Amino acid sequence: QVQLVESGGGLVQAGGSLRLSCTASGRALSDDAMGWFRQAPGKEREFVAAVSRRGFDTYYADSVKGRFTISRDNAKNTVYLQMNSLKPEDTAAYYCHATPGTFQSVSSGKFGFWGQGTQVTVSS
Repeated sequence: QVQLVESGGGLVQAGGSLRLSCTASGRALSDDAMGWFRQAPGKEREFVAAVSRRGFDTYYADSVKGRFTISRDNAKNTVYLQMNSLKPEDTAAYYCHATPGTFQSVSSGKFGFWGQGTQVTVSS
């Protein structure tokens, strides 16, 4: 059974930083393109960032570009999201997503596996 577990969320002041981690069990993440999504209260889940299987390629939502960095360590079966210069509007539950589909398809979130989420709250 595949399980993705996110960690690293918390409460931080605006301008601060957090690093989220997503570790998998039951599956080698090197088989998957990976992404991070987020969902704020009352809003739909939205794409944040994606990384290719070997970590050489990434792409980001415009709202986080230049502030967030996605990376992966396949030896540790873990994907990271470094979040800097956090803003109150970044407040959301953040979800890890693994897809056996193409790297370009990550942002659709249409099929694959999901974690349970970790809460990030940014205070002003």
